[in-house]
Amino acid sequence: QVQLVESGGGLVQAGGSLRLSCAASGSIFRVNAMGWYRQAPGNQRELVAGIARSGNTNYADSVKGRFTISRDNAKNTEYLQMNSLKPEDTAVYYCNADVTHWGGSRLTYWGKGTLVTVSS
Repeated sequence: QVQLVESGGGLVQAGGSLRLSCAASGSIFRVNAMGWYRQAPGNQRELVAGIARSGNTNYADSVKGRFTISRDNAKNTEYLQMNSLKPEDTAVYYCNADVTHWGGSRLTYWGKGTLVTVSS
């Protein structure tokens, strides 16, 4: 089993910054792609940013130029630096990881989510 634990959410004023972290632990041979998703009330969960093990990244158009995803492979941890936050960024943010286990099986895991609230 693998656990993903997010941290860093909270309340911030519009224009402010937050940094989210997500650490993976458990029976891990290798963490492959990782990502951040978010879900606002009444909306579907959407991809915010993704990062391959190689470091290649992709972003939702709505966050390009404001958010930066990064990772530390040695720590099985990913980060999301969020700058110039807007009220419409308010959501529960979930981390996601594609994990290869010892023995070769491969599964996708989700964190429990961390709430980001941006006040206007």
